[in-house]
Amino acid sequence: MSRQKTLVPWFQRGDIGGMTYSITNNIVNYLIVISTLSGVLGWPDEIVYGAVIPGMSVGLMLSGIYYAFMGRRLSKKEGRADVTALPSGVSTPAMFVMLYGVIMPLHYALDDPMLAWSAAVAACFIGGAVESLGGFIGPWMKRRLPRAALLGTVAGIGFIWMATQGVFDVFGDPVVGLPILFVAFVGIFGGYLFPKKIPPLVVAIVGGIIYAFCLGRTSVDFSGVGFYIPNPVNSIQHLINGFTVVVPYLTIVIPVEIYNFIETMDNVEAANAAGDNYNVRETQFADGICTMISAICGGVIPNTVWLGHAGLKKSHAGIGYSLVSGLVLGAAGIFGLFTFLSNMVPPAVCAVTFLWCAVVMVAQAFKDCPVKHYAAIAIAMLPPVADYLYTQITGVAGLAGYSTEILADGTSGYNAEVTQMIKDAGVMWNGVPGVKAGAIIIGILLGTMTVFIIEKQLHKVGVTALVGYVLACFGFIHSAQLGFYPTSLFAIGYLIIAVLAFLLHLGRNSWFKGPDDFEYV
Repeated sequence: MSRQKTLVPWFQRGDIGGMTYSITNNIVNYLIVISTLSGVLGWPDEIVYGAVIPGMSVGLMLSGIYYAFMGRRLSKKEGRADVTALPSGVSTPAMFVMLYGVIMPLHYALDDPMLAWSAAVAACFIGGAVESLGGFIGPWMKRRLPRAALLGTVAGIGFIWMATQGVFDVFGDPVVGLPILFVAFVGIFGGYLFPKKIPPLVVAIVGGIIYAFCLGRTSVDFSGVGFYIPNPVNSIQHLINGFTVVVPYLTIVIPVEIYNFIETMDNVEAANAAGDNYNVRETQFADGICTMISAICGGVIPNTVWLGHAGLKKSHAGIGYSLVSGLVLGAAGIFGLFTFLSNMVPPAVCAVTFLWCAVVMVAQAFKDCPVKHYAAIAIAMLPPVADYLYTQITGVAGLAGYSTEILADGTSGYNAEVTQMIKDAGVMWNGVPGVKAGAIIIGILLGTMTVFIIEKQLHKVGVTALVGYVLACFGFIHSAQLGFYPTSLFAIGYLIIAVLAFLLHLGRNSWFKGPDDFEYV
């Protein structure tokens, strides 16, 4: 066979389906970012369309081009023409955590969209650095962090933030929302297909846009189309300003990026299993560097390797879809085409994606973990609820003129009088500020300890609790800001758990026994 025939072509017929998958799903993520920043938070177009969207587009364009190059290089190395490029895009779980766990609290705390954007850019840049670091420490962390703890925490974020927002948006305009929801779900959960194997989700998105337009819910507006070239000089200044503001939110940014590089690792391993032997470390470096470049250009959402490589390979996609998708998304962001799309797409279309992603995240957590670890998943899902409650309660209290303050226990809450008023009204508030601070890490800690309890490894529970003590001492969890708090009640609580766990572990063969065949359900 000639050398030419053993090289994957730059474009082939199967790449058309790959482009549809990559571009469509990324567009939906773009619309979610736009609807949150412009619609919910009211950020000006100067920030959203002039900085955030072009910055995201640059990152996606670079990753798409680089993954096509990696595929071509792999084809040349192995002498195969059936290589499929890694699918890349906006990290959907990380996107929601950044939007609702970092950007939204920053927005309400600072009451300044420009400063909030600066902090979000800094958070994205730091996240890219953490993601690159995953090239060194990712395999080590993956071996030591129970999957139930990691996926359970992310599932909790998806359930409380994404699923609820999706349901509320659907019923906010039921005449539009419910039909779109039904058509999408018969395909997503029922597996139905229209003629020519057209997925109902595509029909729901395209048909939903046309349906909403016919009802007068949306409009055609080309006024925002233009030329939005990223300005790294301007963004770098905001990046520097944002570092000082974003420090308290590192307890959210770092864990989600740890999840992000593990997600990349898992998906590259899935590609390897499908027959394309990509280098995990190189891919994590690429994701991190593209994310940092995106931040320098104004982006606020990290990149990752997506699921779906096996499906793309089965449909005979090569490397062209990655190259073309990157160029198309890059051009769409730079020329302002998403301003047109945001006016055309009703909230219900994004809501369907909210629900779909949330259900997939929750289902994945249970599907990819042993049945005996289900309790750990459920426990890990709970702390993100505190983040949601805190945002809702403080938002309403803020309208009444009540503002939070740093309390004696280090949390950000209300004084005793206001706290008692909230409790007397029957509102769930006790303990919420403490769990809200570092909710993702807390979920991972609780889920990890639960897994080790189930596995009869109490000494590892003790080690995990000691980690919790250190994190609480330095304000990474249960504290409104970083510092040194060795006498924190939260830190002391973890220390007591560690002592008890080690004592019980010492008595495991004599006075404290746990049968291996015990089942809690």
